[in-house]
Formats: sequence, structure tokens, C-alpha cells
Amino acid sequence: MGRWNEERVIGAAPDAPSLAAARKLARPGPWSDTGSNDVLVWGKCQGSGKTPYQVSVDIAAPAYRCSCPSRKFPCKHALALLLMWARGETAEAGSETAGFAQEWAAQRADRAAARDRRQSEQQTDPAAQAKRLADRMAKMDAGIADFARWLTDLARTGLASAHNQPYAWWDGVAGRLVDAQLPGLAEQVRAMGSDVHARADWADHLLLRTGRWWAVTKAWSRRDELSAAEFADLRVAVGWAMASADVQAGESLPGPWLVLGAHRSDDGRLQQQRTWLRGPDGTVVVVLDFAAQGEALATPQLAGALLDVTVARYPGSAPQRAMFTSPVAPRGLASSLGTGCRIAEALDQESAAVALSPWRERHPVLFAEVRVCPGGSGWLRDGSGAALPLIGASVDSLLALTGSHPVHIFGELEEGRVRPLSVVVHGTVVTP
Repeated sequence: MGRWNEERVIGAAPDAPSLAAARKLARPGPWSDTGSNDVLVWGKCQGSGKTPYQVSVDIAAPAYRCSCPSRKFPCKHALALLLMWARGETAEAGSETAGFAQEWAAQRADRAAARDRRQSEQQTDPAAQAKRLADRMAKMDAGIADFARWLTDLARTGLASAHNQPYAWWDGVAGRLVDAQLPGLAEQVRAMGSDVHARADWADHLLLRTGRWWAVTKAWSRRDELSAAEFADLRVAVGWAMASADVQAGESLPGPWLVLGAHRSDDGRLQQQRTWLRGPDGTVVVVLDFAAQGEALATPQLAGALLDVTVARYPGSAPQRAMFTSPVAPRGLASSLGTGCRIAEALDQESAAVALSPWRERHPVLFAEVRVCPGGSGWLRDGSGAALPLIGASVDSLLALTGSHPVHIFGELEEGRVRPLSVVVHGTVVTP
């Protein structure tokens, strides 16, 4: 693997405070036993304790390990080590691999080999595959039936009663859904346990969700009548993942792909990164990356970047999930994201998409000539006077970027609110 540049290290940072702390540590003073080879970079960083932290980075994955107690990945120590490596301030490649780094690499290799062995065994035994599928379907059928009964009881007692339920009540329902191999529904129910207490509009939010959940139970019972795309969307709703190998076996679409924007989230259990791309023919897809706590997400792509890469799409209605099927090679930066649309048009597009897939969580939209307006969580307003509230955005930062002038903004439309992911300012695509 080639040596990273500082821009790539900066892109791997989980947040600005981690990067700022890493810059302070990116000097030889606190470091010892640094080194690197074709795939690993390692070193020890002296902290406040007696024992220095052991830091290892797999630059091919990428993956990170540090003995410090930080829950961020990569932590400030791994970032600092990578910054020094990018500047050529660590031991030269070819040095003897430190024992702690070699042990970590061996454990990763063993886990990968075991995973590949299990997958190979599963794929070469059709009878076992059929039995596993039948067992899973039976569990899912029972889980959906149980969930439908719970929803019926919830409707009979009244949604207001759910507001007084403790989190454990919701978590118990989610646990049964996990046991029934319905993790997608389980995460939604588990999140609702917090939302009913944290959101001012909890009643409307709960009503919307329970309606969707009931529709899922009805669609599942009639799944044999669904088209391939409709069933694929339903699989996503309940959390039945599709094997990456099956996706890669399909058609790959060439680039260049324009990065419209990206968003990272962390619910305490799972980290997620959504990257929205548009192909040369106008096709919009989203690349999803996941990482458990303690693991590192894929390096984020820069908004406005043009990528020479091929992607394969998962089945389902547009915009579809996709995955990279070749190495990513940045080609350059775009000066715009396209023509965009007004708010009324965006709502019409979202309505059409939801009509095809009622379980859709969010819809990508490029707004044209909208102003950022203060008030509450902030608003986007277009020339016709139509407006939408913002979510997950710093209004002060957006006002500073745009000067309240009309700009193009790409974002996710979610439950009538907009999450801005990128802004075009004076011919430059900027992440707010």
C-alpha cells in the first residue's frame, strides 16, 4: 500500500476535536518503537500513565487499534501516528514488526480466515442452505406475527400510554425482534424508546412509525405477491441483509461518480456512514458503511469529489443502495452539484418515492437557490416562499457559509425536515 498523504489522514478523523488533539501529539517526543511495513504502521505513545499506549494501524483495511480507553476510532493516538507516517517521521518501511502489532494483525487474519471458511462451507452445501433459509423464514414469520399482536395491543390501549412506558419495555420488544432475526425493526423500536421522551413531536412521530410497522406486517404476510424490487425494499425494512458477494455478481456501473454528500451517525451500538453519489447518467445511489463500537468506519469521501470507481447496486427501488466494486481513485473536484429543484418539486419527488417504497426513511434532494433562515432549528426557504425546517445542522455555520444568499444545498429529506450535507458556495462544494 502507498503512503497516505495528510489529506487522507484528516479524512479518517472521526471529528474535529480528535484531529486537533492528534496534531498536538504528532511529534517525535512522546513516541517510541515506531515502524511500518506494506500494510501496518505501529508505535508506542507515552500518555499520563507509566505504560505507553500501543498503537497499530492496518492501512489496507483500514483498521485501528490502540490500548488507550478512547471509544473513538481512530483515536487521537492513531491519527497522530498516521500524521507522522504521512510526513515520513516514523521508522522506515521494512523495519521489524513490533510484537503487539504483529499479534493484532495475526488475530485479524485468523478471524478473516474463519469467516471465509464458514462462508465457503455454507455456499457449498445446498441442502444446508435450504434448511437455514427455511429455519430463518419460520422465525421471521413468528416474529412478525408476535409484532402484529403487540401493535394491536398498543392501538387498543392508546398510543398515549406508550409515552409513560420505561425504556426497558421498548427494549424487550426489540429483543424479541432480534431473536426473530428482524434487526431492522428491532432498531426502530429501540430508538422509539428514546424518541418518545426526547422529541417534542413524539405523538406524531409514534403515529407515523406505528403505521409503517403495521404496513410492514401486512406486506410480509403477502410477500409472495410483491415484485422483486418491492420485496427487496421490504427486506431492508425488516433488516434482512443481502450478501455482498451476491451484489458484486450483478452489473457494475462505471464512473466517474460525483460525491453529493455524506453523513455519519452513531447510536452507541453501531456506527453508520451514508455516502450519496450520482453517476454520469444521473443515477443516484447511496453507499452504506457500518462499524460496531470499537471498529473504524471507512474513510469518508469528500463532498464534490469525482471518483473513478465502479459500483454495483443492491436490488430495490431508486435511489438504490450500492457498493464499490473497484478501488476508489479521485479524479478531481466538481464546481457544482447540478441544477437542483424548488421545495415543492422536492416534496413531489419524495411523495413519488414513498409511494413506491413506504418504508423509506429519507430521500436525497438537491435544492436550488435556497436561503438559510434563522429561527428554531433553522429553515430553508426558496424564492416561492416555501420553507422546510432543518435537522442536524448548525444554523450559525450555514449562515456564515452562505451569508443568507441563495445557494444550492444537497441534503436528506426526512419526515418533512432537511439534513444539509453539502453547500455550493462560489463554485466550491463545502461540507457544512
